[in-house]
Amino acid sequence: MSADTQTPAQTSDIPAPKILAEAGRRRTIAVISHPDAGKSTLTEALALHAKALREAGAVHGRGGRAGVVTDWQDMEKQRGISISSAVVQLDHRDQVINVVDTPGHADFSEDTYRALTAVDAVIMLVDAARGMEVQTRKLFGVCKTRGLPVITVINKWDRPGQEALQLLDEIESITGLKPTPMTWPVGIAGDFRGLLERGSGEYVKYTRAPGGATLALEERMDAVRAEAVEGSAWVQAVEESDLLSISDGDHDEEAFLAFRTTPVYFTAAVANTGVGQVLDSLVDVAPSPRDQPDVAGATQPLPGRFSAQIFKTQTGMNPAHRDRLAFARIHSGVFHRGMTVRDNRTGRPMVLKHVQTVFGADRSTVDVAYPGDVIGLVNARHINVGDTISEAGKVEYPPLPVFAPEHFRTVRPKDLGSGKSFRQGLRELDAEGVVRVLINDAHGLGEPILSAVGALQFDVVQYRMTNEYRSPVRFTELGFTTARLIEPDVLPILRTKRDVEVVENADGQMFALFTDEWRVRGIERDNPGIKLQPLVATSA
Repeated sequence: MSADTQTPAQTSDIPAPKILAEAGRRRTIAVISHPDAGKSTLTEALALHAKALREAGAVHGRGGRAGVVTDWQDMEKQRGISISSAVVQLDHRDQVINVVDTPGHADFSEDTYRALTAVDAVIMLVDAARGMEVQTRKLFGVCKTRGLPVITVINKWDRPGQEALQLLDEIESITGLKPTPMTWPVGIAGDFRGLLERGSGEYVKYTRAPGGATLALEERMDAVRAEAVEGSAWVQAVEESDLLSISDGDHDEEAFLAFRTTPVYFTAAVANTGVGQVLDSLVDVAPSPRDQPDVAGATQPLPGRFSAQIFKTQTGMNPAHRDRLAFARIHSGVFHRGMTVRDNRTGRPMVLKHVQTVFGADRSTVDVAYPGDVIGLVNARHINVGDTISEAGKVEYPPLPVFAPEHFRTVRPKDLGSGKSFRQGLRELDAEGVVRVLINDAHGLGEPILSAVGALQFDVVQYRMTNEYRSPVRFTELGFTTARLIEPDVLPILRTKRDVEVVENADGQMFALFTDEWRVRGIERDNPGIKLQPLVATSA
């Protein structure tokens, strides 16, 4: 546990220099990529190198993911995909590193985009064979919008893939960032012998540990011995590294933080090779937390009063207790256990007695935390995603991304006797943002409408309702593809229209569901006074 050891009574008087020093020790980053590029495997390999794990669980591809720390849900283990953001906190070289492992699949983009509001930089994972895939490009666009510095990791170099220089050209042409490799592979993709560390000129030769579950054996050597051992493969690596230097391919920290360059690392995360250099980069290269603007445009200074924003909630991390965890990123000040804060949305005060840090599904109580840390508020059931909590009670950070749903289904329990579990499950999944639950007079509470960004979200609902809430459900597809926010004064008109359904969410917001965009335009054309407000799919 990396939290400061001071008692809660002392932390309220922590001086500004101490807060700034602790914030300077923090690195909060997200790992993003297209599905199956190895995000969870890399996150676990980072934990292994930080000595937070004895063995890595992801050693045999999808069939061996049962031990992956960040994929703790049963459905994630079975399908071999991440469906929800997960957090691990690591200690390395006297620094505290908060790593957010995000889902790669587009159907869970809303979860990923919200996680990106809670970090200061990202690791963008690129498959050595597939290069910059579709979802990676979309997520990079979010990072560009938010100005998040990007560290690029080219993974799976132990498998056949593209040429290293070719991959750099692709990354630059798509992102506009100049790649500045910090390590360079010795041996082509599929023949990964080791790495040339461009800063020192040393060669790190790897020997994979049996099974790949522990750290690979490393042997460091100078250039003379490296050439004697690797011959032409080493000579080629040196020549390519020199070519990079000639073409301005050396790292510049100022250019990186200004979103003009991206440092690049080569890894085979499943074999735990090249990962130590990535972990070091989070200390040497990644930025620490900075002052954050609030919704009014004012800056909240790091050493100011405590404030944090909820970017995710999760139910079911502890099946024995069915509790709910609200994840908050601290933006300013010091958290200390037992402090009283206010929720900006409701004005409601709350005492933060039960607060934890997380390591996948494992949790431990935290007494003190600083800007950049991610803390989990236990059973804060009135807290919503996007809420700001603060000591002063007057701070509000910008709203989190909202995605327009494109899939709609009614849902009802298979067993009518499980009504209580059915309602509880949907209420909690709605609060997490797994899906949105919509109610109207036609369907009522017994058969609500679920809305989702992607169809896989319904699979998650089916699985969790069956296995967590013991209330298997049935879905019925609806013919709607778009939703609009509406005001109460347009209800009489919309209720007379065919192919339109008026619904309400848990917050009392009213929506109209339409079969397609043509139907929306037709109603607006025929009724000039109607305002049908789009649900803006913001990524900022």
